[in-house]
Amino acid sequence: MNTTKTELPVPAWANRVAHAIPLVALPVCVWRLPVIGHGMGGEPLSPTVGHIAYVVALSVLSEIAALLSFGLVRDWGERVPAWVPRLRGKRIPPAAALVPATAGGLVLTAILGVWLYDALTFGPEAWPYAPGWNVLAMTVSGLMNLWGPLVLILAYAYHRRRVTAVRNGC
Repeated sequence: MNTTKTELPVPAWANRVAHAIPLVALPVCVWRLPVIGHGMGGEPLSPTVGHIAYVVALSVLSEIAALLSFGLVRDWGERVPAWVPRLRGKRIPPAAALVPATAGGLVLTAILGVWLYDALTFGPEAWPYAPGWNVLAMTVSGLMNLWGPLVLILAYAYHRRRVTAVRNGC
């Protein structure tokens, strides 16, 4: 069922995938915040303004990037929103969404490959965290590593809806 004003209906599963992406990124974004003032291995660091700003900005920007996946299932991924001067209402070429989504999905999936290799080869010792924290690190980073494949799945659905269906006259 299409709950948005997209040109062609968005499959319900694609809408669920778009909702899942910010949720798989959120645990890492939240987990980073208490690390302010500590190194990734748990050793104390002086919590400089730069370090605090970096960790907070990384968490906020990661979640914003994850939220951009909604552009693949919403009308603002097909037409420029009305609040954008001069461009409002113009059709967005599918490649403008597909190229960055596919590139980002491939990069994140490559990171997943490295993460899986490390997890399967070294187990919890692959992460430089204090004892006990490495299991939490593996769990939250493992969730975030689903981001890449989910974006690729969503990009495929967007392509089928915007390019293939249009090409076939739907």
